[in-house]
This record gives sequence, C-alpha cells and structure tokens, in this order.
Amino acid sequence: MKLVKDSNDIRIALLGSSPGNGHPYSWSAIFNGYNRDLLTRECPFAGIPQYLNKQPADALGIRGAKVTHICCIGNGGFTAEHVAKCSHIPHVVAEPADVIGQVDAVIIATDIGGEHVQRAQPFVDAGLPIFIDKPLVDNAADLKIFQNWVAGGKAIMSSSSMRYSKEYLPYRISTRELGDLRYVSITTPKKWESYGIHALEGMYPILGPGFLSARNTGTPDRNLVHLKHRSGADVMVVANSDMYGGFGCLQLIGTAGHVNVTTSDTFFSFKAQLEAFISYLRTGERPFPFAETVELMQLLIAGLRSREQDGREVALSEI
Repeated sequence: MKLVKDSNDIRIALLGSSPGNGHPYSWSAIFNGYNRDLLTRECPFAGIPQYLNKQPADALGIRGAKVTHICCIGNGGFTAEHVAKCSHIPHVVAEPADVIGQVDAVIIATDIGGEHVQRAQPFVDAGLPIFIDKPLVDNAADLKIFQNWVAGGKAIMSSSSMRYSKEYLPYRISTRELGDLRYVSITTPKKWESYGIHALEGMYPILGPGFLSARNTGTPDRNLVHLKHRSGADVMVVANSDMYGGFGCLQLIGTAGHVNVTTSDTFFSFKAQLEAFISYLRTGERPFPFAETVELMQLLIAGLRSREQDGREVALSEI
C-alpha cells in the first residue's frame, strides 16, 4: 500500500545536523539540484562539491520528490539557512516538529544512533514516514523501540549508502565464481559507533542474514571486529579513526577464487539510497526487510559491547 497520496512532488523535510556529517548539503542537492558557485565556495565539507560537480546536470534530481523544508537542529556547525540557499529549499523552520502537516515524509540526517528515538518520536506519533541516517541506533533498548514501532505498522527505513555501492553489486548478485566464501574483510575510517555500519552494510547483502557473533579486540580508535556467519565464513571489519585511505575496501576469499573491490562513487550510492526511500513511499514495498536492519544493529551493538568487555565474544542472541 502506498505511503503517500498521488500528487505532484513528494514533499520531504530534511532534519537535523551532527558533527562531521554533511548529508543536509549532499542529500538536498541530490533531490533539488544546487547553486554550484555557492556550494563550491562555501560548503564546509569540501568533498561534497568535489563529487557533485562531476555530475552532469541531468543526473541531479529524483523524479517526483523535492526537499521543501529544512531544520538543522544539532551541533553540525552549519545553518539551515545556508543549506537552503545552496540547494533551493523554500522553507526553513525553527523546530523539526514544525514540518508536521506541511510535508509527506521526513529524513533525519544525523549519524548519532543514540539520538534517533527522540528525533523520530514526533513523526512516528504523527504517522509520517521516516528515513533515518545510519546507524539507526547504538543500543539495544532503542533498537527494541524501533522494532515495536515497525511491528505496529510505522513506516521507518534506515540504511548505509554502502548497501547501494555499484562496485559491490556483482557480488550481491552472485559469488558463485569464488566458491564458498571462507573469509571476508572490509575497512572504514572513523568511529565504530558511526561508521562501522558503513562497513557492516557494505558486506551484509553479499553474505545475507545469519550472523552469529561479534568480537571486538580493538580500542575506540582502532576497532578490530571478528564476525561469525552461519555459512562458516569469518568476517573481519576494521574501523580505524584516521584510516582515510581505507573506506570501503572489500575482500572476498572463497574456496575457488578471491577478489578485492573498492567503492568510490559516492554520488551513485547516495542517489540510489534516496531513490529506494522514494520508491518505498510510492509503493509501500520495502527495498529490503527491516529484519536486516535489526541484525545489522545487533552487530553494531555487539561490537560495542565486546569492546567494552575486553574483547568477549558476544552472541547476537544477547542483543
């Protein structure tokens, strides 16, 4: 069943800001287009205009949807007014809840999992569909709240853009030429709490559901997380705070072959992710089961719990 009424453009509110997260700029530009000169000169995230400026004009825009409202409550270090000027957003509101009754869906563009229940609550209560930036949560209590909301029929979606990386697509379709996978590794810079989900969700659609446990023998700055999968594959996920040369480096080794793949097209991944949300609004059909998001959050939480408990192997059944 459709989640929005047939109309002209779906009206999206883009909400929130958090340190180091430029999604209000990048995602609104992908929906609406952008002022190239202003964004290039003034965007506080230099990488965003670098990849946006590579795109032809007709690559921008998502058919039938626009960001019409923005509110940047949070400590991201930029203003909603500036994002609105850069990406042609007509309405800036003082409080997130001010968009209720004015839009068809909301995007919560912050990457602090522990804030998301509070940020989502007004829109859950109002019955608005929500897309939440990764990670959905960082603790088991909040995960249970989201599970209950979705079980009760609330339209909530969350993912990492790495799920949509075009470089990984052939191996999401099939790894038959590699034989049975025995070892998988994937790397990311920054914190496990906020960026570990990129690495987790990058490899997850390849192996599929069935993860059993996580063991983090690293530190807050150097997370070394060993995951076990029911297929017998061992997975190593590394999140190192300053390892900027290692975003999305994926290795797959099987009984008959191996491959190394690196993701690089940020624009493609973001646009595909946002298009998946719009398709969900129009059709009511999830692009992937919410149960996958639950398992991914269990992996993230298990990695945190293991690190805090001196590298104990944490079964997902504990979460």
